[in-house]
Amino acid sequence: MRILFLTHAFNSLTQRLYMELRTSGHEVSVEFDISDAVTEEAVELFRPQLILAPFLKRAIPESVWRAQVCLILHPGIVGDRGPSALDWAILNGETEWGVTLLQAEAEMDAGPIWATQSFPMRVARKSSLYRNEVTEAAVAVVRTALERWPDYLAGRWRPRPLKPGDSAVRGQLRPPMTQRERTIDWAQDDTATVLAKLNSADGFPGVLDELFGQPCYLHNAHAVPGSAPPGLLLGRSGEGMVRACRDGAVKIGHVRRKQDAPTIKLPAVLAFPEIALLPEWPGAADDIRYEECDGVGYLHFDFYNGAMGTDACQRLLAAYASATQRPTRVIVLMGGADFFSNGLDLNRIDAAASPPDESWRNIHAMDELCRAIIETLGHLTVSALRANAGAGGAFLALAADFVWVRQGVILNPHYKNMGNLYGSEFWTYLLPRRVGEDRARRIMQHRLPLGGVEAATMGFVDDCIDASPVSFEADIRLRAGQLAAAADYAEQLAAKRRRRAEDEAAKPLATYQAEELDHMKRNFYGFDPSYHVARHHFVDKTPHSWTPRHLARHRELGWRVPVEETA
Repeated sequence: MRILFLTHAFNSLTQRLYMELRTSGHEVSVEFDISDAVTEEAVELFRPQLILAPFLKRAIPESVWRAQVCLILHPGIVGDRGPSALDWAILNGETEWGVTLLQAEAEMDAGPIWATQSFPMRVARKSSLYRNEVTEAAVAVVRTALERWPDYLAGRWRPRPLKPGDSAVRGQLRPPMTQRERTIDWAQDDTATVLAKLNSADGFPGVLDELFGQPCYLHNAHAVPGSAPPGLLLGRSGEGMVRACRDGAVKIGHVRRKQDAPTIKLPAVLAFPEIALLPEWPGAADDIRYEECDGVGYLHFDFYNGAMGTDACQRLLAAYASATQRPTRVIVLMGGADFFSNGLDLNRIDAAASPPDESWRNIHAMDELCRAIIETLGHLTVSALRANAGAGGAFLALAADFVWVRQGVILNPHYKNMGNLYGSEFWTYLLPRRVGEDRARRIMQHRLPLGGVEAATMGFVDDCIDASPVSFEADIRLRAGQLAAAADYAEQLAAKRRRRAEDEAAKPLATYQAEELDHMKRNFYGFDPSYHVARHHFVDKTPHSWTPRHLARHRELGWRVPVEETA
């Protein structure tokens, strides 16, 4: 089928559906929802058989939905309506939620139902639920709708109208959630309530609160041990802070100051330097964790939104260096639950006194981490991607000897969307040796996401594992244990050392790095401000004014709908 995506942004869920449908043989083009006129023009150019709206913030024009089928993806159960579906589900403590695919009509979220899929809720941030449970359910309902499409065209099946009083309708119309519903009463709210409020607002809009007499929005919270008068700041934990609740405490990792830079989420200690003066609080969970089992060292690093600033890279390098000194045979880079890594911390860079200087420090720190992994000769190394990776984070994964990815993970191994950034992390060495020079150039130029199956087929990763996030980790532990116990382990390690020596003799890693950084220096300090403009728009969440041409295939010069399809 020829399917047009109408979406507010090319977010993680939209990318996953884009990859799933393209892999299934559908012709997909994307148009950002900028205005009614732009949408109408896209429909006229592409002549889609179906319009799919995975992520919208306003209604589809009547001129479009009256003319053809438009399916809206709503992150709520049957009958749920309103823009804060997942927010209310978290705040109300729902134990089960779902995704509904419904047809656009005059009344928002009230059209006939094409498919629905439920899932158990877990205690987690809204953004985490959206990237995992909601995304998987979205894939399921879209697949179901496409399976029903032939019967719909033949008149053998019709979507179910949303009728009040229907026993299947459990949801209801809810207004947009405001800060009034999210406000934390530090004296009365227990830890579960505080977390529910914070989780319902993460990553947007955050919970409005006050620190040191200044209004701010709180993000990235976890329960931690603690006992003190409610609301009291107990201490700092890394770059976050620990605050007492009525029956415990929470660690708040990131803050947005309301008046200074209202869109930039920063580690709490950077947003409020006063926090650095607080004592270090013991027992708060760290974002880097190491464990060992059966000759394998597992290095977990769960950085907020996958962003790895200079400090995060340096701390992870220290943890990795320590892991290489352990009497193990295999080291597995586990990444985090929601992201493996997304490379540079653009928020932190944008807020720096000198963004070019902080960019330069950050890329050097990323390179040193990648180099340490590449040059590891006493262990076999594995990158295990249970979650998405982008930009430098994708090439960080390639620094390992083996790359195993969970099916459903989306990779964005390119930099050009960030103002034609060239990139480093030794990609000019790592990528061609896996996929070849020609394919490497296409990957970097096309700027499109890769799904796990496609990445394995082309050799970008070594294996794509069809598993849930929980079973994927169990599978990784089994595979890593087998690798450590393999009868030919010594031969594999010796072959790795020979390859590294041959590669170094042919062209030293230092040369690759110098060439890459020469380009990056122009990006950071040169006359072309594209990187700085694109980074600021990304951090500032500036609304799109047009759809990038690599997504809007219908706007390519010379693109035409085949004549037989318009007859």
